[in-house]
Amino acid sequence: MTADGRGAGFDLGRLLAERGGERYDLHARHLNHQLPRMLHTIGFDKVYERAEGAYFWDADGRDYLDMLAGFGVMGLGRHHPVVRQALHDVLDAQLADLTRFDCPPLPGLLAERLLAHAPHLDRVFFGNSGTEAVETALKFARCATGKPRILYCAHAFHGLTTGSLSVNGEDGFRKGFAPLLPDTPVELGDLAALERELRRGDVAGFVVEPIQGKGVHEAPPGFLRAAQELLHRHRALLIADEVQTGLGRTGDFFAYQHEEGVEPDLVCVAKALSGGYVPVGATLGKDWIFKKVYSSMDRVLVHSASFGSNAQAMAAGLAVLAVMEDEQVVANARRTGDLLRTRLAALVDRYELLHEVRGRGLMIGIEFGRPRSLGLRSRWAVLQAARKGLFAQMVVAPLLQRHRILTQVSGDHMEVIKLIPPLIIGDREVDRFVDAFTDVMDDAHSGGGLMWDFGRTLVKQAVAGR
Repeated sequence: MTADGRGAGFDLGRLLAERGGERYDLHARHLNHQLPRMLHTIGFDKVYERAEGAYFWDADGRDYLDMLAGFGVMGLGRHHPVVRQALHDVLDAQLADLTRFDCPPLPGLLAERLLAHAPHLDRVFFGNSGTEAVETALKFARCATGKPRILYCAHAFHGLTTGSLSVNGEDGFRKGFAPLLPDTPVELGDLAALERELRRGDVAGFVVEPIQGKGVHEAPPGFLRAAQELLHRHRALLIADEVQTGLGRTGDFFAYQHEEGVEPDLVCVAKALSGGYVPVGATLGKDWIFKKVYSSMDRVLVHSASFGSNAQAMAAGLAVLAVMEDEQVVANARRTGDLLRTRLAALVDRYELLHEVRGRGLMIGIEFGRPRSLGLRSRWAVLQAARKGLFAQMVVAPLLQRHRILTQVSGDHMEVIKLIPPLIIGDREVDRFVDAFTDVMDDAHSGGGLMWDFGRTLVKQAVAGR
């Protein structure tokens, strides 16, 4: 051990300096080999040297605006000083963590703070991810009701482990992993289909995203309240998946709170609770549900997680909630999101390829659609014949290449871009994005330019990949 506490044979800074340039080759050789291939293909194979707040910087000092937030993980942006300090503090404290046979204070304190935002709920289980939070809710619903089946929405995304994949409404994620659990999809907003399934008497619960991440589709007004009443009438549970929508993303602390009277029996959170540092997931629920699961002392560990409630994750979560309150992050998400969505919606009549702008807070979907003019319509048809979603990719690429703004296509075969930036962005970032998006739309409607050249490349690749 050296004087500064480092292992004599390990120097992280030196390792990164010596091997950091191999990042794409290392992934190609040892990890998911398709990831670097995909990034090279769409021109996203950047090398980011550092990050702070809503920005990255490359080796040349150029900044990149992050409108993706690590798929929603970076709610407070990157490297928030309060969260960083909390992690330094908890490491320096050298706590007796994860003894498994004690009751440390940090999990109880974080549960108390979370439940204050959902006063109708009573208890929390801490895991390590969003998919674990959903898995917990599925198990708890089955145990509490004594029924086997879970209902979910078509096009939903709830995670990729086997249980959560069973309630995943995207066939592309499910393909190749059957058999899954015998759960049943219904369309978001279809109360008749929901009631029809409930009448069979074997439904434990209905898991739903108040706003679907894939495509950014919001539950119709009144749907969650009506679904809740139907579920309770049939002795089933309402499970709100707030993994992406929770912690202020939509302009309220939880997205289900936009509809009066909705009080889910179980609520799943993760992503932004981590502060972008330590993976964490949480399932909030009613007291009677937890008491059904943990019904006796010999069932005390019937559902647990080896790294759940670890001190670093709990410290990060407590710091995140403190920052959200001190810096009025939820109110900022509402105000800035309304501004961004309004300015983008004003462009719909200007650009015939722009179909709709929707969402809440800083969860915004930009959907493209079939144009009216003959020249653009023929180009659009070529793209759609090759693979739906190519035009959205054509927009995402120049936003990064020309304007240094990172965004994403909302899902496979979708002509939708999803914006889920850090909740701390303000007017400057709104201006930058709208100006860049306007420039890209101008190029797309010019009928020529680099965008359509890139589109032809995407069509060739899509056809070759069939």
